[in-house]
Amino acid sequence: MAVQPLADRMRPRNFDEVVGQSHLVSKNGILRRLVDAGRIPNMIFYGPPGIGKTTVANIIATASGMQMYKLNATTASLADIKDVISSTDNIFSSSGTLLYLDEIQYFNKKQQQSLLEFMENGKLTLIASTTENPYYCIYNALLSRSSVFEFKSVSPKECIPSLRRALNLLNEDFGDNKTADDATLLGIAYAAGGDVRMSISVLENAFYISDKEINEEAVKSLLPSVISHFDRDGDVHYDLLSCLQKSIRGSDPDAAIFYLAKILASGDLLSACRRILVIANEDIGCAYPLAASIAYACTESAKAVGMPEAAIPLANAVAILATAPKSNSAYLAYHAACEDISKGLGNSVPKHLRSPNFEGYLYPHDYENNYVNQTYLPEDLVGRKYYGFGQSKTEQTAKAYYDYIKSSCTNKKK
Repeated sequence: MAVQPLADRMRPRNFDEVVGQSHLVSKNGILRRLVDAGRIPNMIFYGPPGIGKTTVANIIATASGMQMYKLNATTASLADIKDVISSTDNIFSSSGTLLYLDEIQYFNKKQQQSLLEFMENGKLTLIASTTENPYYCIYNALLSRSSVFEFKSVSPKECIPSLRRALNLLNEDFGDNKTADDATLLGIAYAAGGDVRMSISVLENAFYISDKEINEEAVKSLLPSVISHFDRDGDVHYDLLSCLQKSIRGSDPDAAIFYLAKILASGDLLSACRRILVIANEDIGCAYPLAASIAYACTESAKAVGMPEAAIPLANAVAILATAPKSNSAYLAYHAACEDISKGLGNSVPKHLRSPNFEGYLYPHDYENNYVNQTYLPEDLVGRKYYGFGQSKTEQTAKAYYDYIKSSCTNKKK
């Protein structure tokens, strides 16, 4: 006889029972306020596994009265979607149909496009979930028709009440009185890395192999060796990514390689790749322009070969970036420009830069040194400086050229 997993039996039935995600489901949470207002848009949920995405979808379906169907993109096909759509006209779907599509990143572009027609005509409300960044893996047209909500890893302390309830339920089931102190429960939560479902599963297994007290030794025996943060003082997932970036920014290749290894040991190849791409542009930038190309080539190679070989090109990228010259000049320039935009400045671009006639525009390649003096910034920002050359050899060489063409400009044609 099949036994329902404890985590499923404990699945929250309303927003108040959800562990974590207060930014979404607390009384002031944006998602809860939408549901309370009767507004159920198409939605994309993204975040790590086991933190409540499916649970929240179930709660929304119950609160809205909609008929809910569940598909997993790893096994579903277009025919499965059409079957769901055909059910939208039956009596059970009179309040609307909600499709919960898990792991949508496994749907190709054509499969994702097949949902658009039904999302637009109102026959279907889609809640799709993914563990990957939706802006990388979901078709733009589908994204533009959906509201995106980020689910965050649950902190270890937030898991403890849920683990206490799980232990009480197990004791009731078996007429037992086993105990576990807060230190052990916190250790389980750290080991699961914010995955509430995994936390409960570890506790359940520990319950079966323990006598009267569930202790850390029993818990450790159930954990795979790759879960290296059982230590209550260990780093959580996003801290490791931050440590990787700060080590590279600080030109420490040894620390950078260590944190890369720790991230890959946790099984998160994609986050490591994305962070390396960011670092190449944010922290190395104009000081070594090839860094972005090297990072891209190495991360694409890593994704192509997969683990464990993916570690080789990623280690190359990390070592190169850590020992490369550093500059954040372009990064700072961009944010300085954003600050002026947020103030409402620069709304009217110069007439000679506007289509269709570009009246008065001077084509630089017609002039000596391929440069001609003319205004490019909007009138209210003329003279504003955003970019400042860094001290690296590459940027100083670029500065020398820049100063030369400015100082020698005669506005004479070739």
